[in-house]
Amino acid sequence: MRLPASRSFRPALRGISLVAVLGLSACQLTAVPLSRQPASLLGGAIAITGPRGYCVDPAATREQGDTAVVLMGRCKFALAVEPALLTVSIGPVASAGAMAAGGEALTAYFTSTDGRAALSRIGRAGDVTVLEALMADDAYLLHLKDRVVGDYWRAVVGLNGRLVTISANGTQDAPLAPASGRTLLDATLAALRRAN
Repeated sequence: MRLPASRSFRPALRGISLVAVLGLSACQLTAVPLSRQPASLLGGAIAITGPRGYCVDPAATREQGDTAVVLMGRCKFALAVEPALLTVSIGPVASAGAMAAGGEALTAYFTSTDGRAALSRIGRAGDVTVLEALMADDAYLLHLKDRVVGDYWRAVVGLNGRLVTISANGTQDAPLAPASGRTLLDATLAALRRAN
C-alpha cells in the first residue's frame, strides 16, 4: 500500500528539506547561548523544547503561515552532551492525519522515489537510502543515509493534530554515531511529548 501524496503530508515534508539545508549550512555545533525556555509556536498551538542539554535557537526559528521550523543545539553550559543539530518541522493543522496510514504505508511512501526526494536535503531521491524504518509507539522512525549530510535518524509523529518531523544530525567535522543519533532522537521525542 502506498501512502497517497496528500495535501496535508507533502507541504510538511517539503518544508523539512529546505529549512534543514539552511540550518545545517548556518549551524556551528559548538556550545552557543541558546534559549532554555520552550518555544511556543503557531499562536500557542505547539510547544518545542529539547532534551536535557539541548536548547532552542530563537534566531533560527521560523514560522511561515501555518507551519514552523525550529533548530536546537547544545546549550551553552552543557558541554558534557554531544554537539548535535536537532531540527523540528511542524506541519499545518490536521496534517497528523497522514500518520493514520500506518507503518507499512509510510515505509512504502518513504522508500519510493517521491518519498526519498522529500527526505533529501536537495530534493534528489538518488541521494537518500533508507537503512531502517520502524514504528516506535506512535512515532515512525527512519534511519537514513543522505549523500549530502551522511547517516542520521529522523522521526515523524503527530502532535496536537500536526505532523511533526524531527531529525538529529552531526556534521562532517563532528559526526553523530548512528546509536547516538537514535538515542538523541528518542530523547527529543520524549521532551516534545511532555511539552505537548
